[in-house]
Amino acid sequence: MIDKYILVYGKPTPCDDLMAWAQWFEVADRIVQRDIVGDVAVSTVFLGMDHSFGQGAPVLWETMIFGGQHDHYQERYSPLAAARAGHAKALARITP
Repeated sequence: MIDKYILVYGKPTPCDDLMAWAQWFEVADRIVQRDIVGDVAVSTVFLGMDHSFGQGAPVLWETMIFGGQHDHYQERYSPLAAARAGHAKALARITP
């Protein structure tokens, strides 16, 4: 089972070479979107590792809230489109 991915032209691509994946991960821009409202941040990133644990489509994207009453709120997604929608949902949680 391949659990590591890199982005090639913005598309998740399986990577079975641990060293190649680690070198890519070290320098890659994995941020999809980041917004700061006051002292609260919403961040959506490409994880680089499949978090589905073998159950369905690879889960490669994550949105988290840092700070405020929703601190550490987290959602993970399979497709990028769902991650973008999830970011907007998380942002709505923290905006008055």
